[in-house]
Amino acid sequence: MSLAERLVEELNCETVFTIHIGSLEIPVLESVVVTWIVMAVLILLAVFLTAGLKTQNISKRQAFAEFIYEKLTGIVGGMLGEEGKAYVPYLVTVLLYIALSDVIGLFGFKSPTKDLNVTAALAVMSIILVEGAGIYHKGVKKWLHSFIEPVPIVTPFNILDVFTRPLSLCMRLFGNVLGAFVIMELLKLVVPPIIPAVFSIYFDLFDGILQAYVFVFLTSLYIKEAIE
Repeated sequence: MSLAERLVEELNCETVFTIHIGSLEIPVLESVVVTWIVMAVLILLAVFLTAGLKTQNISKRQAFAEFIYEKLTGIVGGMLGEEGKAYVPYLVTVLLYIALSDVIGLFGFKSPTKDLNVTAALAVMSIILVEGAGIYHKGVKKWLHSFIEPVPIVTPFNILDVFTRPLSLCMRLFGNVLGAFVIMELLKLVVPPIIPAVFSIYFDLFDGILQAYVFVFLTSLYIKEAIE
């Protein structure tokens, strides 16, 4: 199978099953099913780590949970500042979802972020949050006025920026996942199997976590800019 055929196969999301509601048929894609698995893992992990919380004589499990919570909220909260702390839980959740979605490829699942629909949905959700934060903190009048700042002549560019931001977030995340796959396939063709295995761990683990951080960092940057 050629590289192009492998690429098409990797990016093609198969329909796992179809939900029938009367005459309506709703196909459920592979990326959706894997997303459900990621959600189930995160929920079960949260329930396990937060069971039986105490204020004194805490268990090692609770200490670990508090450590993870403080680190994640500290990283995201540091990017948002005091005014943006209300958006920390959402961004931490996105960070965990994207990171686990990339890492899950190590266990034989196809990462949901290889589906352009998933990355586009994440980007649109983030920009809706950004613009909603701007309206909430500034009010509708000041939010609209921000489109003519610093001078009215830049208004078309400010409006265009609202649409280019989600496109940038979407294509950056999807492009990095796509690029990692292409590099892996090229390595398999020219070097011994042991080297691609090492790079697979890097791309699925470290690079996946890095892309999750970059996505959240840019969204945090947009939110901070919108509410200042």
